[in-house]
Amino acid sequence: MPNLRLLWTFVRPHRRTLLLGLLLGLVAVGASLAGPLATKWVLDGLAGSRSIAPAVAVLATLLVIGAATHALQAVMLGGMGERVVRDARSSMVRRLLRVRLGALGGRSSGELVTRVTSDTQLIREAATSSVTQLINGVIGMVGALALMAVLDRVLFAVTVASLLSVGALVAVLMPRLAESQAAAQESVGRLGAALDGALRAIRTVKAARAEERESVRIEAEADAAAGHGTRAVRIEAVVWTVTMAGVQLATMLVLAVGALRVSSGQLPVSSLIAFLLYAFQLVEPASEISHQFSQLQSGIAAAARIGQLDRLELEDGHARAAVAAQPRPDRVGAHVVSFRDVTARYTEDGPAALDGVSFDVPRHGHTAIVGPSGAGKTTVFSLLLEFHPAQRGQLLLDGVPFGQWPPWESRRQIGYVEQDVPLVPGTLADNLRYLDPYATDDDLWAALDAVGLTDRVKAFPEGLDTVPASATISGGERQRIALARAFVADPEILLLDEATAQLDGLTEAAVQDFIRDRARSAAVVTIAHRLSTVVEADQIIVLDRGRVRASGTHAELLVADSLYRDLVTALRVGVPVTPTGG
Repeated sequence: MPNLRLLWTFVRPHRRTLLLGLLLGLVAVGASLAGPLATKWVLDGLAGSRSIAPAVAVLATLLVIGAATHALQAVMLGGMGERVVRDARSSMVRRLLRVRLGALGGRSSGELVTRVTSDTQLIREAATSSVTQLINGVIGMVGALALMAVLDRVLFAVTVASLLSVGALVAVLMPRLAESQAAAQESVGRLGAALDGALRAIRTVKAARAEERESVRIEAEADAAAGHGTRAVRIEAVVWTVTMAGVQLATMLVLAVGALRVSSGQLPVSSLIAFLLYAFQLVEPASEISHQFSQLQSGIAAAARIGQLDRLELEDGHARAAVAAQPRPDRVGAHVVSFRDVTARYTEDGPAALDGVSFDVPRHGHTAIVGPSGAGKTTVFSLLLEFHPAQRGQLLLDGVPFGQWPPWESRRQIGYVEQDVPLVPGTLADNLRYLDPYATDDDLWAALDAVGLTDRVKAFPEGLDTVPASATISGGERQRIALARAFVADPEILLLDEATAQLDGLTEAAVQDFIRDRARSAAVVTIAHRLSTVVEADQIIVLDRGRVRASGTHAELLVADSLYRDLVTALRVGVPVTPTGG
């Protein structure tokens, strides 16, 4: 069973602890099984007017041993369960952060968070208490039945017949229980995804007066989860009721048949009492087996959901374990990045986001990429950062194909400021050092000065130690923090995805000064919808429908390309437009 094997992979590192816990359980079960025989010893002693002190001492000793081993087992397996959860979560987080972006397409972050948090809890229960209690329950039941067979075979046959009938009914119900539990867990994942999406877009939700609509949509997912959960609870209740009723029926039959055998002189009273004690002992193992099997089913379903993450494709550089940092090649040639007839698609049978694109990015200077929406501008950045692979053609970094660079090594040379400007958890200093953990405070203040945020940060009571989530920071300020983060890293290639979109005129002018200064010693590549930010670019590449339509300077393109003139005119850039050609 593949899912059960997957569950075992989480437990295997702790198998010694699990084995010791099982041994402790066996000791506790053995003490419990010996109890009725010791009781029979007491009764036989009373009947024969013999001393019962040894038998009472044995009973007391068995009680102490059983209680102590149960407590020790609970502590040991409880700690093991927490370590299993920690290891599973750590493994999942590390994998999720190394998965190719394309492999995460269509998966909500809320659903993935549910798998890391909720599903791992189910694995803990299944991998520790469920497994051990199932084994203990089975051993306890088998041991009790074996001793019953020794005491009286007729009563043993009556008991086994009753239990087989119960087992047949439970076997029919268990697959339905597993299906319901798996469906309930899937519903909880969808609930997390729906809530996560609504909270991420909370400003839009409120602005659209859509609170009630979103509440209804999320509540529908909650209702679905509750429905599947209720069905699972009902089936589990039926299983438990059938199990308990079957054991009680067996006990009643044993009492009736046993009374007849005692009255006919075929069975001593002490043996009947011991047999009944074992029959009563069957209640707990039978209950444990049905309950723990239900939990095991939940854990197996959770393992299957987690196993889906293991099938996601990892980035090549992270899939190779312990890859040593490759020496950087000598900086030769005029171009730091080259595209050679590159074609890229987001799905195998989808349209080409880039179709036969070729261009070079100079080692120094400012290259701007412009074009209408859907032209392929963001795809260029995705390929440079190896978020998505190219289906055809070749991308070169310093003359070396990107495929020969581990992603972490190629990305070390690139600073990226994305359009959505997310800030990472932590302080402002943590954010600014995110690309260069060894940057000094002076480096941070220099970057803040470059984007015009020095006075603003100094006004915070905690300065660089301010947590952005606890301070009132505007969208433009978030964008400037992201710019400063890239500035601190001093990358050889700086990618700016409309990084000045939310800046005021004065701050944008300061950023443009930085770009001009940076372009003297590095490659700056800008995606722009506001063409005012790229008028001074050394090279402008015009994309349209995934192809390079034209390239040149601003002045050259105004003359040579009608689409570029249209883009300039539409945005009313304060530059003379003279359509004298193209």
